[in-house]
Amino acid sequence: MNNLLLKLLGLLSAAAWLNAAESEVINLWPEGVPDLRADAGPEKVENNRVSEVHYPTLTVFPADAAKANGTAVVVCPGGGYARLAIEHEGYEFARWLNERGVSAFLLRYRLGEYGHPAPLRDALRAIRVVRSRAQQFGIATDRIGIIGFSAGGHLASSAATLFDHPDGKTGAALDAVSARPDFAALIYPVITMDEAFTHPGSRRNLLGASPTAGLIELLSTDMQVSANTPPVFLVHSADDRTVPIENSLLFFQALRKAGVSCEAHFHETGGHGFGMRSSMNTVSDWPARYEAWMRFHGWIDPR
Repeated sequence: MNNLLLKLLGLLSAAAWLNAAESEVINLWPEGVPDLRADAGPEKVENNRVSEVHYPTLTVFPADAAKANGTAVVVCPGGGYARLAIEHEGYEFARWLNERGVSAFLLRYRLGEYGHPAPLRDALRAIRVVRSRAQQFGIATDRIGIIGFSAGGHLASSAATLFDHPDGKTGAALDAVSARPDFAALIYPVITMDEAFTHPGSRRNLLGASPTAGLIELLSTDMQVSANTPPVFLVHSADDRTVPIENSLLFFQALRKAGVSCEAHFHETGGHGFGMRSSMNTVSDWPARYEAWMRFHGWIDPR
């Protein structure tokens, strides 16, 4: 069987899973999107990239009842706060989680059309929604994690450090529900907004062209780590020319200083944006390492 046929069969299998697994799309802001733009229109999808998100949603991929272990993960695709890599940093990973008994919640969050604090509000609202409806989804309120890739990793790190910040609240009744994730995974994440190591596009889209020093510090999430930050799993490649590995190193050092549990995997090669791709040297092993980490902590039932 040639590689093209194998790829086609894989795509057909993924499409079948997507149709079968997707059960619900949740409007994150039924009371009205905060600060909705007057020119808001439908989101755009092109080449498996979503852009112009004005109405944030959470797509539910519940684990099969025969496998479900009560754990859930909110998935934040990357894309520089300009778009969302919804396929290889979204659907593919949601499928992987489902195969391991974990329910996945894929987040479509607002981007550069809004900037801060809109993405943070969307991520924290997502966690609050999942926790407030845990019984309905068959999950435990203390087994809700978050994962993010690239700029989505920045958003996930923001949720892990700024979960109680006033910028993440809107005055809605749901603000009373804890938005602190129980664990976080950051895959080649943007962390710092400092010009020395930041991803310029993510910084510009999130903070604008001339951010204040205070905003740069607030959204440099390594500077927001505290003892209350949940356990973190980190992956990065030394040859990443898009988001320098120093981003993850800064976050790792901050976690160590705060006494927060952390596991980090720094690879010699892999570049940026590898997602779930196989045959990319040792970096392709990160999902297996993540699974082992989750089993060690009991979020996936240990073998």
